[in-house]
Amino acid sequence: MSDKLKIKLSIADRMYPLTIDPDQEEGLRKAAKKIDELIKEFEKNYAVRDKQDVLAMCALQFASIVEQKSIDKENTLQDVEDKLKSLDHLLYRKLS
Repeated sequence: MSDKLKIKLSIADRMYPLTIDPDQEEGLRKAAKKIDELIKEFEKNYAVRDKQDVLAMCALQFASIVEQKSIDKENTLQDVEDKLKSLDHLLYRKLS
């Protein structure tokens, strides 16, 4: 069993203490950095007065990326399945 690691992450000018597995640290730090970068981008490009609005837009942005990747993966899998069925049908016809 690995030892837990205590870290503090800064997101939107707030500190969040976390107890994590050591192999999660890099991903969490990168995620926090991306969130802060996206917050700055939203604040620069839009007249946003409430930090909660900016955080909601960040959450929407990241969630949409995850969902789009899932959709793309499903489409790719369906394309591969269709091609395999076509190849299977072609081979069946040739070998019959």
